[in-house]
Order: sequence, then C-alpha cells, then structure tokens
Amino acid sequence: MNELTAVRELSPQDFLLLGVNDLAYVKKTSQEGKEVYLVFSADGTQIATMSDHDIAFAAVRQNGMEPLSVH
Repeated sequence: MNELTAVRELSPQDFLLLGVNDLAYVKKTSQEGKEVYLVFSADGTQIATMSDHDIAFAAVRQNGMEPLSVH
C-alpha cells in the first residue's frame, strides 16, 4: 500500500488526529488591549499564550513540534 492509498483510507477520527503530535498553530490576537500569540495543538486545544511571535515559535520548536501561523 502506498502513502496516498493509506491517507485515503483514514477514518474521520484518524484524519482529525493527523499531525496532532507534530504541529502547533500560532495565532495573533488581542487580550486586555495587548497583542498576544496563542498556541494551539493540532486538535485545536489552546496550550499556551505568549507575548511575542518569535518566542511562541521558539517554544513550539523546543517542544518538538513545527509551528504554523494562523491568520
């Protein structure tokens, strides 16, 4: 079975978990009038709030994940 076939045969639940341990999403927002960066796991769970974009990305990488920006 090739990788493309394997992806097509994922159940909806397995598809939702794809990348959950490898990716984290960073989203800029405002809280109490201050710009902050929220970090979310791939399943949408918020895992951190950071004051700086670069710090958020560094923290994600230090925890063995790849950061992605969400706009």
